[in-house]
Amino acid sequence: MSTDEFPTDSPAIVTCGLPYANGDLHIGHLRGYIGADAFNRALETLGQETAYVSGSDMHGTPVAVNAEQEGVDPAEFALDWHEQYEETFPKFNVDFDNYGHTHDETNTELTQEIVRSLDEEGYVYEREIQVAYDPDADQYLPDRYVQGTCPYCGEKARGDECDEGCQRHLEPGEVEDPKSTITGNPAEYRHRSHKFFRVSEFSDYLTEFLDGLEGTSNARNQPRQWIEEGLQDWCLTRDMEWGIDYPGSEEEDIVLYVWVDAPVEYIASTKQYSERVGTDEYDWERVWKDDGEIVHVIGRDIIQHHTIFWPAMLEGAGYNAPRAVAATGFITINGKGLSTSRNRAIWAEEYLEEGFHPDLLRYYLTTTGGLQQDVDFSWDAFQEKVNGELVGTVGNFWYRSLLFAYRNFEGTPDADVSEEVEERIEGAIGEVREAVNDYSLRGIGQAATRLAQFGNEYIQRNEPWNLTDDDPERAQQVIRDCVQIAKAIAVLLEPITPNKSQLLWDQIGEEGEIADAGLEAALEAPPRNFAEPGELFEKIEDDRVDELNEKLEERVAAAGDEETESDDTDEDETADMADGDEETSDLEPLLEDRIGFEEFQDVDIRVGRIETAEGIEGADDLAKLEVDIGFETRQVVAGIKQLHDLEELPGEKCILLANMEPAELFGVESNGMVLAAGEQADLLTTHGDAEVGEKVR
Repeated sequence: MSTDEFPTDSPAIVTCGLPYANGDLHIGHLRGYIGADAFNRALETLGQETAYVSGSDMHGTPVAVNAEQEGVDPAEFALDWHEQYEETFPKFNVDFDNYGHTHDETNTELTQEIVRSLDEEGYVYEREIQVAYDPDADQYLPDRYVQGTCPYCGEKARGDECDEGCQRHLEPGEVEDPKSTITGNPAEYRHRSHKFFRVSEFSDYLTEFLDGLEGTSNARNQPRQWIEEGLQDWCLTRDMEWGIDYPGSEEEDIVLYVWVDAPVEYIASTKQYSERVGTDEYDWERVWKDDGEIVHVIGRDIIQHHTIFWPAMLEGAGYNAPRAVAATGFITINGKGLSTSRNRAIWAEEYLEEGFHPDLLRYYLTTTGGLQQDVDFSWDAFQEKVNGELVGTVGNFWYRSLLFAYRNFEGTPDADVSEEVEERIEGAIGEVREAVNDYSLRGIGQAATRLAQFGNEYIQRNEPWNLTDDDPERAQQVIRDCVQIAKAIAVLLEPITPNKSQLLWDQIGEEGEIADAGLEAALEAPPRNFAEPGELFEKIEDDRVDELNEKLEERVAAAGDEETESDDTDEDETADMADGDEETSDLEPLLEDRIGFEEFQDVDIRVGRIETAEGIEGADDLAKLEVDIGFETRQVVAGIKQLHDLEELPGEKCILLANMEPAELFGVESNGMVLAAGEQADLLTTHGDAEVGEKVR
């Protein structure tokens, strides 16, 4: 890999975390797959050689558990879901160059080859460990058959991960107070021999790897703490029959841990693509064994696997290291944690059945907040985003300018693009290039939307409808500019809204695929003639949103009633996929003690704007912010270093407690407190256009 800006001379591969093949897709999953697809498309617009691959995770206990419950073979069970995913992704314009699965021959062979290499290099050893055992069921318990308490943070944890607390990977035997999910009885630990990977020997390498890693800041910062605390060697095998056999092992009930073969599918899927198109077009070995640009888009809950275990495996087996790991935040629904068992989710098929275009969801998920920030989905917020930005800004400019051009000039007027507009389009192209290299999907979308805002202002300022009679030459110039702006918006927005951008491309008479055009096409002259355009976006009405909210509330209530009747506490989350699925945690109780209005008046809360944001050296969680509050700029220390992409914060409005006593943290003075909600530090901001310095009342 290189550290050069995209596009580079080396081939790139973009991947997304594999979904467990055991349940329906919802928008929590789609955020990652759409995001990775948009980034791959954006690389292509820059002229980067790239491919987008992923696959279904067929192994592991979630699949085995659910297959057993349905009384079917795990392979048959997982393959049914895999085939469903293959049908669903294209409906959201997610265009994989190859979508495989971990149970196929390519992945099996590559996984065993890599493990064999690690063993031959001396990175694998055998050790006797404690494994949970259910005496009533008379069997050893794989990870997801065990629940208990995390030894690090005390939160509820499953056998291989503290999914509700510190999100650490947990080794067999680490969970305290283990309980069997099969019988519900306490489990006991028994000694058992398993294979281990010497991750601890890669501490120095991983520190250097993280120093150069691109992507989101949480993917760089979070694993540093684990390295500093001392890496533990990683157990590669599990007590179960469903999975890939350890190479050379004769034991039938020991297989490789699912997180060994799952990331290898990235390589296997790339290899399958290369074999299909030929190495002259795309060479998988150059990507994975030479100088390829590897970009992983993942859920925040699997950072450790992709920044500790995976790069150590690649290094030990002689493969190329990832250039970037971009970790997305979670999706919440109406401010509450997404819950599949409680039916508090927006399902992929449900969204399509409601008649909404997939590009609307793509735009919402990629441009609402930074990539690593949590995104709250509500039908009201979805309506506001679609009506305000896609209909009111982008669609309004597209339609009014092209319709005026058609009715008055039957297409693109015969004039040159003005210097002002050419410079503005060039600026937008530069914004997209910068956003791609910053791994900012929101930046890509905002560059196009801001250009549409400029277009609306430009046409309104020049009023071509008043120029057609008095100054027809000037009218031609203005509309020529507007058609060029419309074409440029389509080109810039293609990674986010590929289908709608193609429709506009067709409407202005362009031939071929807009995806093949590249950023340079934004400044190329449109065809002279085109037909009467149609409106590309449709407003979402209030009564439609009311209907959708009512449906969601009824589903959640019905699921709650069913749980009460069946006494299902939803403690077993094995039906959920790996990425983007988060149960809501219990809310903190309201304080009994109340304050009077006069006491509240003593609290000075102001609207601020973040000017700069940088991490504090030596502090895992703290960041230093410079916040403009109108009267002055305050230096504030906030515990958001691992929860926000600091590079994306400048320019964002926030709410600041201004009359708080100054404090010193890690040698840095903090003169105020930025307000945020929840464990993920969701920064509070303003809904409207409140000015910096205004008091919150």
